[in-house]
Amino acid sequence: MTVQEAVRNRILQLCGEKNITINRLATLAALPPSSVKNILYGRSQNPTLLTIKTICDGLGVTLGEFFDSEDFNALEPEL
Repeated sequence: MTVQEAVRNRILQLCGEKNITINRLATLAALPPSSVKNILYGRSQNPTLLTIKTICDGLGVTLGEFFDSEDFNALEPEL
């Protein structure tokens, strides 16, 4: 699994847990829906930490909570 896949999976997981659609997340995070969709569909290969933080704010979670998942813990080092 890549970092991009882990980010995508985590966003979808948290949206599912909170019963939030992607468009609603974009509204809550004050981001264009296309920005969130580009991350989810792999068009944005390297979202900035600020964008991830903004998404976390929209989801009502901290960065620590966002990155505290099995997907991130299982990532192999990237060289």
